[in-house]
Amino acid sequence: MTFDRIPWPRRTDRLTIRPAETSDLPAVFAVRTRAEVAEWMPDHPTSYDDWLLRLGRTGAIDRMLVMETEGSLVGDLYLHVEDAWTQVEVKEPGKQAQAEIGWCLSPEHQGNGFVTEAMTELVRICFEELGIRRLTAQAFADNGPSLRVMERLGMVCEARFRSESLHRDHGWVDGVVYALLKDDWEAARQR
Repeated sequence: MTFDRIPWPRRTDRLTIRPAETSDLPAVFAVRTRAEVAEWMPDHPTSYDDWLLRLGRTGAIDRMLVMETEGSLVGDLYLHVEDAWTQVEVKEPGKQAQAEIGWCLSPEHQGNGFVTEAMTELVRICFEELGIRRLTAQAFADNGPSLRVMERLGMVCEARFRSESLHRDHGWVDGVVYALLKDDWEAARQR
């Protein structure tokens, strides 16, 4: 498991970041069931038991980190490390070479830079400690706050897909994919 490869918890100026534990799940569920949060999330869970089953079935719990400030859980982060697509002859260097990242924050804590702070540390961990070479994040194109986080992280919009995402309330909408390469991240840090 990816999270076993690095020491936890991690601390930023205002946050503690660590892998989710079973005892965190009620608080994560409480955030994710809020209508204003669920609007841009892949699902709007309504049953705690069903949500737990889905977490177990998809393995999402193994890719979930939590953010805490002053002892309170304020949201969660997503990190899914995977192999890059490669040709057979060069598959070894592609193993565990890329990752998808994501985030979810309680409305009471939005607008304070918590996601940017947490994701900046997660990006650093990915590139410096996990040896990731490429990070991606996906969103509905109308999710302005998430797009701004991606841009603050230095991510570049690589694709905008017209009417490719079916949103439960908004119908067919555009989706975007942003990415950040380790080389670009290192160059930006040197400037």
